[in-house]
Order: sequence, then C-alpha cells, then structure tokens
Amino acid sequence: MAGREEKMQNATRVLRISQLDALELNKALEQLVWSQFTQCFHGFKPGLLARFEPEVKAFLWLFLWRFTVYSKNATVGQSVLNIQYKNDSSPNPIYQPPSKNQKLWYAVCTIGGRWLEERCYDLFRNRHLASFGKAKQCVNFVVGLFKLGELMNFLIFLQKGKFATLTERLLGIHSVFCKPQNMREVGFEYMNRELLWHGFAEFLIFLLPLINIQKLKAKLSSWCIPLTGTAGSDSTGGSSGRECALCAEWPTMPHTIGCEHVFCYYCVKSSFLFDIYFTCPKCGTEVHSVQPLKSGIEMSEVNAL
Repeated sequence: MAGREEKMQNATRVLRISQLDALELNKALEQLVWSQFTQCFHGFKPGLLARFEPEVKAFLWLFLWRFTVYSKNATVGQSVLNIQYKNDSSPNPIYQPPSKNQKLWYAVCTIGGRWLEERCYDLFRNRHLASFGKAKQCVNFVVGLFKLGELMNFLIFLQKGKFATLTERLLGIHSVFCKPQNMREVGFEYMNRELLWHGFAEFLIFLLPLINIQKLKAKLSSWCIPLTGTAGSDSTGGSSGRECALCAEWPTMPHTIGCEHVFCYYCVKSSFLFDIYFTCPKCGTEVHSVQPLKSGIEMSEVNAL
C-alpha cells in the first residue's frame, strides 16, 4: 500500500523544469509591471521615483501577492503552468492549501526581504561612519549566509525535485499540480515526420542564401538559347540591339557589357551591383565593364526601325 502511494506521488510530482519556469515567469511579470508603472511617470521630473523606489516596488509586489498567492495559492507563473502551493506539513494526503500564516510569512520573506536589502544598500551607500561600517558588514554577512543557503537548497532541489526556493523549504510549502495530469500518448511516427521536415526546412534556410539565383537563371537561359533560338536566329540578332536583354523594352540610356546585346543603364547597373558575377542572360557573357552604347550605332538602330 505504501509503495502504491509513493508511486502515485512520483507520478504527480511537478517536474523541476516546470518549477524553474514558474520562477522565471514571475521575474518576467515583475519586470513588466515595473516597466509599465514607470511609464506612467515618463513626463515627470527625472529621478522622481528613485528616492522611494524600494517602497514603491514593495507596494507593487504586495499588490501582486494579494491577488495571487494569498487568494489563489499560486503565483502567476505557477497558474500558467497548472501549479499551485500545497501545505507540506499537513499529515492529510488530500490537498491542503497553505495556511494564512504561511502566506503572510511568504510575503515577509520574499517582499520584505528584497525591500530590506535594497533599502539597506541605499542607507549604507553614502555613509562612512564607523558604526554604519560595522552595520554594513553585518548586513553583508547575513546576505552572504542567505545566498549560501539558497545555493545549498538549489543543489538539494536538483537532487530531490522539491522546494525550488529556500523560502518554500523554510515555510513547508511545495508545488503540486492543480489538476491531475494525464499520461501523454506520443505518436512517434508523427514526431519523426515533423523532425524530418523541420530539419529539411532548416537546411534549405541555410543553403538558399548561398546559391546565386541570378547566375543560375542566366546559365540555364544560355543553355536553352541554342535549342529555342536557332530557327529565328536572324530575327533575334536583328532585334538584339533594339531592346533591353533584361526588361525587353526599348533601352533607356543604352549600355553594353561587351557582347552584342544592349541593356538599360539602370537594369544592368542594378543587376551588377546585386551580383558581381552577373552574366548576360542571352549569351552568358560575364560583365567586365558597363560601357555606354555609341551614339552612331544607336542612331542606326533607330533609323532601321
């Protein structure tokens, strides 16, 4: 019977990563609330809240505590992850919420502790008297012991998976699921297919920027010209100077790259700036220099029309 109860407790135990995620979500919420609150004083005199910042923060965290831990037995991060606090000192195996005293001491340890640390730092920052120096050393010693206790508690938490913070261990409260967790049925065939397609997509995202699309299109078009343009070679040769090889329109400011084809200045210049290995899409000639078309040739083409 005892083995069955232990097995059920292990099945419903909250994962370590879920408890740590809940702590990170709480920190993110506090930063978001504080940033939104300071935006309300954006138009006021700079440094207006600096003098009373620890007290203002303590008031905001107390407000959050009132509507989360005190009323719902869970922080915001825990509520998102379907977690809540349970009274670990209760002998009853049925869920027992934390007592009122545990909730009050939770506020004192978390909110009051951070307020005291910030206020003591501001109090001793600009004091150089001997008495203040000794008090500062004592405060630093106490804070150091508390940090050491948090480190030891975290190492135990990694081994046992219970009491993610030192405050939870001292108060005797730990995280449990709000609702029973169902066993997940994983379709490994579906997962393998998703992993395969995700890997293929990431490979394409990495590979496509390395491929010179313009040069590839020019090379393919140059291969297709002897197959499709043999019958009308005379007509294409006659019209090569009267239209841009890129836009197939009358060339504006006609330029050439060294072959018999003519380009608009903006067409060939933009293509060359985009790709330093740009080649003629008609014959595959590489661009060595962009030269303006001679006026005599241009006039002869106009007269030929």
